[in-house]
Amino acid sequence: MPIKIVQNFDSSFTLEPELQETLFKLLMSESFVNQMCQHLQCEKVEFTKLLFQPVPYSLATPKGMPTEFEKYHESDEYIIINVPPNFMFSAKIFKPSRLCAIYRKCG
Repeated sequence: MPIKIVQNFDSSFTLEPELQETLFKLLMSESFVNQMCQHLQCEKVEFTKLLFQPVPYSLATPKGMPTEFEKYHESDEYIIINVPPNFMFSAKIFKPSRLCAIYRKCG
């Protein structure tokens, strides 16, 4: 079975303001942030309010993300996570089906 190479993938998306607000509250919740700090063994993380839709790997997007977000992937100051599916469901976000969030490590 041959592999299909994706030449172009539209990673743009728009969230309704109330859905985005719900998602941001979940991503900034104290319990979730504390859980991330424990996992990362750092004092604090801060949600940058940057989200992106993962993209298929290609020659143009070797990291599986829009190129404008690769600088965060390459930096030790930032962490990129998959938004938990239960957060997407709770915020009633079904399209796109997956999102990634960027956090900044603060200590």
